[in-house]
Amino acid sequence: MEPNVGDKDLVEEPKEGMSFSSVEEVRTYYTKYAKQVGFGVTKRSSKVGDDGKVRYFTLACVRQGTSTSTSSNILKPRPMEHNGYKAKINVILGSEGEFCLTHVVLEHTHTLSPGKARYIRCHKRLDEPMKRRLEYNDMVGIQLSKNYNSCVVEVGGYENLTFGERDARNYIREVRLLRLGLGGAEALQNYFARMQAQNDGFYYVMDVDNETRLRNVFWADARSRVAYKSFGDVITFDTTYLTNAYKMPFAPFVGVNHHGQSILFGCGLISREDTDTFVWLFESWLKCMNGCAP
Repeated sequence: MEPNVGDKDLVEEPKEGMSFSSVEEVRTYYTKYAKQVGFGVTKRSSKVGDDGKVRYFTLACVRQGTSTSTSSNILKPRPMEHNGYKAKINVILGSEGEFCLTHVVLEHTHTLSPGKARYIRCHKRLDEPMKRRLEYNDMVGIQLSKNYNSCVVEVGGYENLTFGERDARNYIREVRLLRLGLGGAEALQNYFARMQAQNDGFYYVMDVDNETRLRNVFWADARSRVAYKSFGDVITFDTTYLTNAYKMPFAPFVGVNHHGQSILFGCGLISREDTDTFVWLFESWLKCMNGCAP
């Protein structure tokens, strides 16, 4: 049985016996169905044969088997109530190379939210046309909020957009830093090299992507490193949006000296405000301070 996916506005619910030509086709179909119904999708299990081909796999609701606290007192141990194992499809590779649905469960252990499905990670997607639109608008000076709203208008409403304003903001920040290009990255590195030649206590590290384009930068001078040894008991950290040549979030590490004055313990320019970027920044700063945490 082939799935009926011809209707742009309606994806047929999964049924045992449906067949697909590839793993990706199964995932695309089930993800579209999940977005329509109002849940997220994840791969739960799979098996690969000796020939490297996928033999079977299971796609399920992202909340399948999750646990919920049943205690109202946060100071006491929390008894956990398991939500069970439902909402999934089992897929097996057939003898003729097709992937068939052999077991389908449609029930969920939670309330479905079709109107909010676009906020679930697996449904977020920033495609190339939208990336180009965001980038071109940013290059001519259009504010991000207006830039994002133009995308909303183009697709006919928020519910039709596959990404949020935060995703657009993160993409634009990364593009702005990459816009530095080879010349900008070299200029920064040359400046840091000159500073280090003047004082070997100057520390810097530059993070680049797979195409050697600059992504994140961290630096600290000798004065900051010495001050940290005396006043590094407590640190404050935050990203600010000061106007700078790179139009990127400025990330300072700040402490307080014995006069109650703010002192700088290092700073960075970052392309994104996500977990990987912050981990890189904090590890770079800690290495700069010889591994001595506050």
